[in-house]
Amino acid sequence: MMADANKGYVGPIPPGKKIKIVFVIGGPGSGKGTQCSKIVNQFGYTHLSAGDLLREEVKSNTEQGTMIQNFMHEGKLVPSDVSVRLLLKAMLASGNDKFLIDGFPRDEENREAYEKIINIDPEFVLLIDCSREEMERRILHRNQGRDDDNMDTIRRRFQVFEESTLPVIQHYEKMGKLRRVMWNMEYNTMKLYVVSTQ
Repeated sequence: MMADANKGYVGPIPPGKKIKIVFVIGGPGSGKGTQCSKIVNQFGYTHLSAGDLLREEVKSNTEQGTMIQNFMHEGKLVPSDVSVRLLLKAMLASGNDKFLIDGFPRDEENREAYEKIINIDPEFVLLIDCSREEMERRILHRNQGRDDDNMDTIRRRFQVFEESTLPVIQHYEKMGKLRRVMWNMEYNTMKLYVVSTQ
């Protein structure tokens, strides 16, 4: 029993190591990954996508991967401790000390698990504010071949984001860590501009 319980254990970040973390939050299709790539190229961060790490685990054909796949097909959130330990594993493997983590935390359970397992305050939280109509259009036209890019699942993902992520946004806003940016919709471009630093 003890061996099974520790099967997915990942050791902590070495004490004394200064780690800089930025969370990037936005609805499905809001452009989180694209903006993270630009920041990585300019500032040398390691980009970790909670969603990509989960999808990679699905491809591993493990029992945990199958469990994750079932959650994703149903448009539900994967258990928080699974997501956090995958993030921690990737952080330790990267060798870097600056991380952009996109698509996380998605709900209060994610945030609490992160604080319990990793417990490093983010430098700030970048919220990409994009209309539902634009996010839906972008998802349907990105042609990534993802299993969760069908209309029914997309709408469930929108609902989960709106219901679950708002308390996280409010939490970091109260801490003064929220940076809200919006699409330049007039030209339908990827250019973003800061509209709030509170």
